[in-house]
Amino acid sequence: MEPARAIVCHDTHANGGWKMEDVSVRKPGDGELLVEIVASGVCHTDVLIGGIPGGAAPIAFYPRVLGHEGSGYVKAVGNGVTVANVGDPVLLSFAFCNECAICKAGQYSHCNDFNALNFGGPYRDFHLASKDGEPEVGGQFFGQSSFANLSIVRQCSVVNAKDLVKNKKELQLFSPLGCGIQTGSGTVVNVAKATKDDVILIMGLGGVGLSAIMGAKVQGCRTIIGVDRIESRLNFATELGATHVIDGSKLGDKTLVEAIREVADGIGPTIAIDTTGAPPLIKTGIEAIRNNGRYIQVGSAPFDFNVDFNMFSFMVAGKSIQGAIEGASYPAEYVPKMIQWYREGRFPIDKLIKFMPADDFEQALKEMHDGTTIKPVLCW
Repeated sequence: MEPARAIVCHDTHANGGWKMEDVSVRKPGDGELLVEIVASGVCHTDVLIGGIPGGAAPIAFYPRVLGHEGSGYVKAVGNGVTVANVGDPVLLSFAFCNECAICKAGQYSHCNDFNALNFGGPYRDFHLASKDGEPEVGGQFFGQSSFANLSIVRQCSVVNAKDLVKNKKELQLFSPLGCGIQTGSGTVVNVAKATKDDVILIMGLGGVGLSAIMGAKVQGCRTIIGVDRIESRLNFATELGATHVIDGSKLGDKTLVEAIREVADGIGPTIAIDTTGAPPLIKTGIEAIRNNGRYIQVGSAPFDFNVDFNMFSFMVAGKSIQGAIEGASYPAEYVPKMIQWYREGRFPIDKLIKFMPADDFEQALKEMHDGTTIKPVLCW
């Protein structure tokens, strides 16, 4: 066992269950790596999963270590590992089986075992220093559990960065690429396959939404519309490439659908992406898109929310609704693309990020929720 520090979730965050603690980490097994984490982005999914009461859903259990936007250096490798060697810098992303028909078709983010490999599973990688016995704290959240300075990582979650980064600072900067930034931009690039002819709507301008704005800018979409209720985020979206922004709290006598259609050729977007999971925005996006338009759901909606619409009108309009995970990206190929766009000055991820000591994780969560910080990155 290796001594380490980790943010251990013993209960929901609202119940004060997240604690920085001394732990130890087991040795890597077959197909696993031990990674010394240098940074981990904080994502709303960490808060979502770490906010569900234990047992309330199959993916909710405690104690566990979350974090799924990690970067670091390989400290040890298990049998069968070929993706990296000891000492290599690595960027971490989601897990997939690489064996099911969906993975073999290149759709790794919709792997048949996605839930088991990323949210749950029998992985007990961490051991509390205050206890005796075998590891009892869950790990490998999204294949990595990067809210720790040492973690066991699945080989499929690793992107070797030895030819991608110049130093430790860049390794820290690129840590969020493995989820939030990949999810936002990848939904535009890989799922929607947006082009210069598209009028695209992005609802919610947090880390995922602003990454989608940058992705739409990279794709050259002719109209890029951002919707939020926080003025600083609306201004930031304009700086990153939005051609129009709408403050959902200042609509006057218009509905949000009317405000969107007004700036979308009068008939609505060709593509709408919701990053919030808020039921009113989901309904708005589906209604607002034009005939033959595409609606893509990215934000996690409440588990008990169901959407309904008139099927005849839906059929006649020719609209389509699609769910997307991780921007339908293959990290080994898409992460290097994002880094290249960054180096070309077309993907300014550094403007989204605020580095904070890992011990300040409570402040990072607060600033992410109140909009002070778009993407907090915890540094170890």
